[in-house]
Amino acid sequence: MASLVRCRSSLVRLVLLKKPLTVAPVSSASIHAWNKDWQPGPYPRTAKERAAAAKKYGLLPEDYEPYPDDGMGYGDYPKLPPVPTIRKSQYEQYDLPYLRRNYGETMSVDADALREDWLDPELPKHMHAGSSRYMLLWFTAVVGMISVLFVLSDPYPLRLNVMPKQYPYQGKKHYTFDPVED
Repeated sequence: MASLVRCRSSLVRLVLLKKPLTVAPVSSASIHAWNKDWQPGPYPRTAKERAAAAKKYGLLPEDYEPYPDDGMGYGDYPKLPPVPTIRKSQYEQYDLPYLRRNYGETMSVDADALREDWLDPELPKHMHAGSSRYMLLWFTAVVGMISVLFVLSDPYPLRLNVMPKQYPYQGKKHYTFDPVED
């Protein structure tokens, strides 16, 4: 009986004081980086700034070429060739194999559009969608074919062949909205 009282008093203390059983951080904001940490710096004006920017992006100073300062906001980000994911070797060991990318690898500005299932700038021109006239021709052909099939199938209407509902006693009403007569 005494153990039951002790158990009850500790349970009351837990419920009334509402202390958590474990101590865990409420937010992980202190762990994350801010977007401003990933923004490119200002456009490099001197050779020293160019060398520092090349080092920042893991490039040799002679290989580093920033985008022109035309107001697009690329800053000191290097001008890299657009290499889509599909063109990278599938047999190489990557840190992120589903993106075929290594941790800390400097990416092209258009990397979001160069995924494996998206844009491939090296694709031949005849493989792209083509002109508006070409797309209109295909649209008309597909819609026309569907329309022809619809018209040809019109003599054969879709019917659901069912028998009339069967009741146990012919002629007897099983349910009415009339009040019951005594």
